[in-house]
Amino acid sequence: MAVQFLVTGTNERRWGLKAVIAAVGLAGALAQPAVAQSTTDNRVAAETDWSVFVEDNPKECWSASAPKETVNTRDGRVVPVRRGDILLMVFFRPDAGVKGQVTFTGGYPFARGSNVSLQIGDSTFNLFTDGEWAWPTSEGEDAKIVAAMKAGATAVLTARSTRGTQTKDTFSLSGFTAATEDAQKRCGG
Repeated sequence: MAVQFLVTGTNERRWGLKAVIAAVGLAGALAQPAVAQSTTDNRVAAETDWSVFVEDNPKECWSASAPKETVNTRDGRVVPVRRGDILLMVFFRPDAGVKGQVTFTGGYPFARGSNVSLQIGDSTFNLFTDGEWAWPTSEGEDAKIVAAMKAGATAVLTARSTRGTQTKDTFSLSGFTAATEDAQKRCGG
């Protein structure tokens, strides 16, 4: 399996591409559970609006969800846009020391040098971007976001595409705690 290293300043974030590709390929499965069972064998549980996935070689576990609502605007007007898979995920990779890494893919390339704003209740977090992916800058930020997600009802991610479209994706956090704790437990956490 190939491993990609993304470096921002002194922060290094490690990604198992196999898990990320599998997660993106399962976006439709998240929306349609019956399809998931016929198209994948690594979805191991569903907790309300969140699903749990496991990859065995190397061992990776993650919880994932698709948005309940998406609004795309340009120049203050709602516009139709074509986007790929939109997912919010939390990864565990015991061999890489990854414990609760928050990841977001917006289904389009983010504007270069932009951040994604993550709003959970009264807390706001900024995620750095690279291509179609966004992450917190450190493990400490991951932990703060996961704690906020466990206590919250919704997570709203606002971002800007390379074409100048602003996107606002709202994720339900119903089932997040159970799914994330299940993923963590399955990876020995």
